[in-house]
Amino acid sequence: MTPVYGDYDQAGLDAQYNNRRRFPHYIDYFDKWKRWSAETRQNLKCHLDVPFGDSAAETLDIFPAEDADAPIFVFVHGGYWYSLDKADFSYVAEGMAPHGVTTVVNNYALAPDVGMDEIVRQNRAAFAWLWEHGRDYGADPTRIYACGHSAGGHLVNMVMATDWAGFGADAPDDLIKGACLISGIYDLEPIQLCYLNEKLGMDAQCARRNSPLLQTYRAPAPLTIVLGKDESDDYHRQGNAMADFWKGLGYPAEVVVPEVGDHFTIADSLRDPDSDLVRAQLRDMP
Repeated sequence: MTPVYGDYDQAGLDAQYNNRRRFPHYIDYFDKWKRWSAETRQNLKCHLDVPFGDSAAETLDIFPAEDADAPIFVFVHGGYWYSLDKADFSYVAEGMAPHGVTTVVNNYALAPDVGMDEIVRQNRAAFAWLWEHGRDYGADPTRIYACGHSAGGHLVNMVMATDWAGFGADAPDDLIKGACLISGIYDLEPIQLCYLNEKLGMDAQCARRNSPLLQTYRAPAPLTIVLGKDESDDYHRQGNAMADFWKGLGYPAEVVVPEVGDHFTIADSLRDPDSDLVRAQLRDMP
């Protein structure tokens, strides 16, 4: 067999990133998250489908805290850049609401309708909008903390690398004061070389342009990198590589591997206000 990335041949590389095959119970989690999220939108005050850009996909849901000037917890969903929706993740607000935190869940257009450059741009635009308009919803935009799951971890990391002046936004380098990256992707080369690229359509230049491990970061925000114990070897390689990169910059980073959990089960604990994952994020929240 001919290696296509590292020691992996095509079938081996595809297997490293095929989470739906690796964890066939994934559909049960998708259904549960959708059900939980519908309940959250009934139970918590919320502003739904608030536009932050010109396209129909550029909207976000805001779950405001009771008190003014609350910190903002932004959750960016995963789905390998081609699936899922912010409406599937309203439930993460349940974990933050009892702690007086405003939760924001943003949407973005998906592949193959748009490419990776545009997906990253839209996520940057969501955070720039929050910087300008967070106070309109009773929150403090100088206290933004971000969390991303899977592809969302990649997108949060890319937002942290934004040159806001070059982006055309009046935002500080440390717009994101800290982040939790759950089962994220930080090197897009293996993604560009595996089966996922049939939907993403990246060339090598696009993959490099949008790889967090190849970016410049101007603010020393603390990173919590979470990995499922049962995830593939290359997921673990990616997470540890980002932690090492971050520490090499002199910035604080921690890798957390819960004793029980996989790519999908970890996200459940975001609903629990007393979970270790929620409390770890509160620790670094401004």
